Amino acid sequence: MARVTVEDCIDKVPNRFELVLVASHRSRMLSAGADLAIDRDRDKNPVVALREIAEEAVSADDLKEDLIHSMQRYAEVDEPEEEAVPAITSKDTIFGDDRSDAAPMDRMSEEDLLRGLEGLADTEAMNARGQKR
Repeated sequence: MARVTVEDCIDKVPNRFELVLVASHRSRMLSAGADLAIDRDRDKNPVVALREIAEEAVSADDLKEDLIHSMQRYAEVDEPEEEAVPAITSKDTIFGDDRSDAAPMDRMSEEDLLRGLEGLADTEAMNARGQKR
């Protein structure tokens, strides 16, 4: 029974921290009852996981993807993108062409909008009290 070292695995997973994450994920999978890819030889799950990675019995990339999916709270659904609707700019008309019968768009300043909302609130308050303006 040959001992596995980090140097045996580092060429498969170049980042040591990522190797620890991937190997611990595989070790937890083995604890949960996943099938072994190599003979156990009385080794514990972390050693078996490292040996599987070193011998490329399991794909480190697949383990990484599985680890990412196991940590996600919301699953991403790949749906086709909807076609983008072009925005109407100030140069465009409502109908998208240069018709002369197109309705012009009204512009309102922020102050006019606030005055209108305040007047609306005053009218609603008077109606609630039974008064007319």
